This record gives sequence, structure tokens and C-alpha cells, in this order.
Amino acid sequence: MINARRHLLIILLCNLPLFPVFAEECQGIQFPDQIQVGNTELSLNGLGLREATVFKVNVYVAALYLESPSTDAENILQSGQTKQLTLQFLRDVSREDISKAWSEGFATSAGDALPTFAERISTLNNWMRDIAKDERLTFIYQPDTGLQVAVDSTIHGPIQGEDFAKAFFAIWLGAKPPNAGLKTGLLGGACG
Repeated sequence: MINARRHLLIILLCNLPLFPVFAEECQGIQFPDQIQVGNTELSLNGLGLREATVFKVNVYVAALYLESPSTDAENILQSGQTKQLTLQFLRDVSREDISKAWSEGFATSAGDALPTFAERISTLNNWMRDIAKDERLTFIYQPDTGLQVAVDSTIHGPIQGEDFAKAFFAIWLGAKPPNAGLKTGLLGGACG
């Protein structure tokens, strides 16, 4: 009787639906170890915490997914591979603040090339809305498609151009990220 129960338990456990394995957690937010973008499997490269102001207010947890994980920011930016960056917000953030952050981030990451991105930055800003705590912004770059943006469950895009994608991801992975710990975490270091 005990063997029959054990056998039944094993059968039941083997037939349970598979759920994603959550590999990393930061600030109580969990992200799966791997995701699928189209036909491409991406692995979690790292999690970073965005802190704002001198008071280090926690704004969002960012998760970076890559085809080939790396700790080399420049290699990631130059690779041209499929990438996904997901921002899960820890507080409410207004559309104006998000748009201002994009504009400031591109000014830093694009340098002299900023004027060539003006129209595309405007498009990105037009897709933004107020983001509530626990909502997500997801950015997916595919070389043959461009940069797609999901504002919670609404998908926009794509924005064309590998140059734009590089400048976009350089906001987090470039020489002057919004805060140093954010970049460190996305490159596989500690989050927060």
C-alpha cells in the first residue's frame, strides 16, 4: 500500500505543469532565470536597483536578459544580439519624470550624436504614461526588428536602428549610468 501511494505521488509530481524557475530576487521582486523572445532564449545577466536623489529613493528594479551573459558592458552594447531590459517599479512615477529621465539618459549616452536621435526619443516619450507601483516597462531589442516597448501590457514599436538601441542600453551600461550600483547589478554584481 505504501509503495502504491509513493508511486501515485511520483506520477502526480511528474505531471504537474512546469512553472518558471526564479533565479534572482531584488527588493522582493523575482525574475526568471531564462525567457524566450521570439525563437531566441535569453538568460538573466543581472538585476540592478535604480536609486534617485541624494536620499537614494528606490525607483525600480531592472533585469537585463542576454543571449550570451557577460560582465563586459562595452561587449554587451556592441554585440548586436537580442536583449531585453525589464524595469519593475517600486513606486509611482509620472509620465513627465519618465520622459525627463529618457531625455537626460540619451543626452549622456549619445553625446554628439544626440540630434540624430531626436525624433526617435520623441516617439519613445510619446509612448510613456504614468507608471504605478508594481507595473513594468519592458524593452526588447531584436537586430532584425528594432526596439519594442511594452508599457505594462501595451506593446509599442518598434523603433528602428541599432544606433538607437546602443544609445538606449548605454543609459544603463554606459560610462555614466543613473547610479553606479544599477550598472554593477545588471552586469552580474549585487543588486541594491
